[in-house]
Amino acid sequence: MRYKLNRLVLTLIATGYAVVSLAQDNKQVMSAAYNDIWNQDVQQKIDERIEKHRKADVKLNFADIKKGSAVVVEQIAHDFVFGSNIFLFNQFDTQEKNNRYNELFTQLFNAATVPFYWKTLEPTQGEPRFTKDSKYIYRRPPVDPVVEFCIKNGINMNGHAIIYGMRRWGHPEWMPADRKKMEPIFENHIKLLAERYGDKIQRWDVVNEPIDQANRGIMPDDYTYKCFQWATKYFPSNAVFNLNDCDMNWEVAPVRRYVEIIRNLKDRGAKLDITGIQSHIFNPQGAKAIAAGEKKLTPDKINELLDVLDEAELPIHISEVTISAPDTSVNGGEIQAQIARNLYRLWFSHPTIMGVTWWNAADGGAAEGEPSFSGILDQNLNRKPVFAALQHLIHKEWNTSLNQKIGTANQITFRGFKGKYKVKWLTKKGKSMEQIVEVKSDTNITI
Repeated sequence: MRYKLNRLVLTLIATGYAVVSLAQDNKQVMSAAYNDIWNQDVQQKIDERIEKHRKADVKLNFADIKKGSAVVVEQIAHDFVFGSNIFLFNQFDTQEKNNRYNELFTQLFNAATVPFYWKTLEPTQGEPRFTKDSKYIYRRPPVDPVVEFCIKNGINMNGHAIIYGMRRWGHPEWMPADRKKMEPIFENHIKLLAERYGDKIQRWDVVNEPIDQANRGIMPDDYTYKCFQWATKYFPSNAVFNLNDCDMNWEVAPVRRYVEIIRNLKDRGAKLDITGIQSHIFNPQGAKAIAAGEKKLTPDKINELLDVLDEAELPIHISEVTISAPDTSVNGGEIQAQIARNLYRLWFSHPTIMGVTWWNAADGGAAEGEPSFSGILDQNLNRKPVFAALQHLIHKEWNTSLNQKIGTANQITFRGFKGKYKVKWLTKKGKSMEQIVEVKSDTNITI
């Protein structure tokens, strides 16, 4: 089965893996109006910003290397966060399907958002669902096995979310409807998570979606600020704290309000490290309309919102990405993949974005009321065209590897994507050597 994408041809073979090669056009997939929005000038500017902001100049000097031998440099990890939520971990009816799901994190992504929704984490007061033998709840796997899997496979984690004011998803049914009585319960909850996972999970959405709390239910007074203060009190100093709200589809005004909340919290001494913003195309017809040329999530609109978010003076995490396919047809899969490719390229090019997290990775695995066609995998856990598109970007187009003969100065130079590299070479006596080198900025080191 052959899928044509903008500048890509994705040939899906029986195993679900993709062979990717460049194509000349995208006429068969998206409308002329869509292609005009994402035109060649836009693509060139994205390429230029990726080259400027995501790469660094590297000079490796060798103290002991065989004359005329080759140096092999292989990028093994990205500095940038590419992730998905991991809400369906070990929740499928066969181990084969569980393995296919887990491959998203061992073969495609380097990060996972772990569910900490209090309502389902502690449905009975004093009996949190941490351990493997905890009662099954759909999309809410027990935390310990998820964390163990991520640590074993070197997957960066984001805890989502410590506190969420929406009653449907947030705190448990047993929570008292009294602001003052809530406070010590909230503080103890934060302390409990810090004690159990503070040295294991790198990033935390301390508070989720606070800007419309007046329409969501009773919470402690000034709870957003207090929760960040409690988190700072109990978590290790190297824990990374996020606030998560708003959507890339929104108008500028509520995003500005969000930025002012962040700046106010920071001014009062709250430790905020990352600004989270979501980007959801929930409606399958919305994706169809975008493919037809509707001016939603256009480069100009996205850049305008990102400029506003930059006023918070924090790195940005595109924290929840939903790109629904219009349907389950071949064409629907192609449309989803093309929208994803362009959005990921633009986000990757923006200098203050530190990561992008896909939300529901498998078709049919979303929350009630959310779309069924928004996965990277289909309902049988087979890889969709969007998997191949992202795999090509992350592991081919945005990966630097080289095999270079050493020069007379015993050094090699290259410009590569920021991240970790495995460097292999031979000493003067012919001994094979290997070293990991981390590149976060222009680097000049002797090894």
